[in-house]
Amino acid sequence: MASTRSSLAEVDRRRQDVLAHVVEHGEVRIDELARRFGVSLATMHRDLDQLAERRLLRKERGRAAPFPTLTMETATRFRLGVNLPVKEALCAAVAEEIRPGSTIVLDDSTTVFPLAARIARTEAVTVVTNSLGVARLFDDTPGADVTLLGGRYRGEFGSCVGPEVLRALGRLRADLAVMSAVSVLGGRLFHPMRDYAEIKEAMLDSAQRSLLLVDHTKFGKSATHAYGDIGQYDRVVTDRGTPAGELAEFRRMGVSVEVVDV
Repeated sequence: MASTRSSLAEVDRRRQDVLAHVVEHGEVRIDELARRFGVSLATMHRDLDQLAERRLLRKERGRAAPFPTLTMETATRFRLGVNLPVKEALCAAVAEEIRPGSTIVLDDSTTVFPLAARIARTEAVTVVTNSLGVARLFDDTPGADVTLLGGRYRGEFGSCVGPEVLRALGRLRADLAVMSAVSVLGGRLFHPMRDYAEIKEAMLDSAQRSLLLVDHTKFGKSATHAYGDIGQYDRVVTDRGTPAGELAEFRRMGVSVEVVDV
């Protein structure tokens, strides 16, 4: 049984790696993917069929292709398994910031999911979030104190937006906010959707301290809506793939920066 579970885990990890490769490189020939990942053409077709059934990529004649950039960067189903080891490392680096009895705000970024899962196992804290996915991680935690910020539910993102969320955050005084970002360029933060940019600003204002967890793939690009800069955060945690120029900009802004190994 253990070997079967291990095999299934390896298949799932390979499929996540295939998805990440297609997202990064765009349209890719299926035979090239099979060679890259060291599997037969039939196995790669099965992997791609499974990913296509979950609407994580498009499988076309002889090729695999990503969905449009806006959809890929925002829809939760695309982001959950991408760069998971990096996300886990970023969350592990800030675990000591979580204090029993404190109130923690978590956004709907899949980057913070490993931290939420860690809190659900070990910490007695109050969690406030607009993410249904984060809230569900506490389903089996006896006595968990979780506030799900309600508003207009966006199923493709698994979270709520709108004035109700903003009003609730305006009445909140949290100890810590932990968030991520879709795009970072020159120390500035961007999001393709205004509703979510506004929520991130409100979460930042609601907390005494704030942490930004952001991996190297988010740098060097912008989106439609700017919502502040790195200097608004008390601490930024990223990985070693982040461009040196961006790190220098963070330090120029006086932000504490931690670069973690994965």
